Amino acid sequence: MKPTDSTNLVCAVDLGGTNLRAATVDAGGTIHDRARLRTPPEADDVVAAITSTVNQCQAAAVKRGKEIQAISIVVPGSVHAETGLIVNAPNLPAIVNFPLGTTLSNRLNRPVLLENDANAAALGEFWQGAGRGSQTILCLTLGTGVGGGIILDGKLWRGLDGTAGEIGHMSVEPFGSVKCNCGNFGCLEVFASATAIVRMTREALSDHPGSSLQSIAADQLTAQAVSQAANDGDPIALEVFRRVGTYLGVAAANLVDILNPEAIVIGGGVSAAFDLFAPQMRAEIIERAFPVPAKRCRVLKAKCGDDAGLLGAARLAFDKNKQ
Repeated sequence: MKPTDSTNLVCAVDLGGTNLRAATVDAGGTIHDRARLRTPPEADDVVAAITSTVNQCQAAAVKRGKEIQAISIVVPGSVHAETGLIVNAPNLPAIVNFPLGTTLSNRLNRPVLLENDANAAALGEFWQGAGRGSQTILCLTLGTGVGGGIILDGKLWRGLDGTAGEIGHMSVEPFGSVKCNCGNFGCLEVFASATAIVRMTREALSDHPGSSLQSIAADQLTAQAVSQAANDGDPIALEVFRRVGTYLGVAAANLVDILNPEAIVIGGGVSAAFDLFAPQMRAEIIERAFPVPAKRCRVLKAKCGDDAGLLGAARLAFDKNKQ
């Protein structure tokens, strides 16, 4: 699966719950012009904001003698591939069932693609990041929640309804456990996200008055602070990240047995603490999964950072243009 050699550009847009980022990307995966705005709450204003950032990128591209051929948008929710409608977007409810792609395509007079953010991040890492050179990888994005994306034999796997890859909602501790925002109990997300790290730390601190984290007010505690404390040797923080690694390993072992991937790539903000949880994650995979696929599967830290979704979005458009 190789993108077109066209020298023209795709404008990739990452529509986040807080910020909207756009960039032009060429067929070699190089990012050029960038634009950024706050994400407005209403659908019509979202259309106007995306239009504005695309036009900014287009103006910059024209100065370099280039032209934007297509727009590809990453959204924080589930997208139905056939209709292009967003069927679920907890942080942007105004765009659910709103014809965002069609509206933008008519306004900008260019093709517009929509894709889930975790799927796009997986494709970005596959194309230009830690998964480069592989054909089958799984990507986990550890942030406020846990997103997932699956690349099978070089192709993004969306599933029948476009909801494949919801690895964060695998049940890893279903009985008598923590309730997830999705309504299920014991999802991976409630043990491996930034939100989970803060919750587990708060729960542990009541029994450990000597922890360095006691000096941080409860409402000021962050996953980053827990990570720093773990790096400084705080035993509570170290235990929290050991738990994160354990639950990630339980989920990963199941995925290894089912899909036999070459690599599992870990991205998102929590990946900054990769060295704190990855050893335990690897140990669980080795202990729980079949020996041959477990040893073959690498656990890798993502390389593309916040640009993974933009790169994946662009790759989708280049591939679409080849069809």
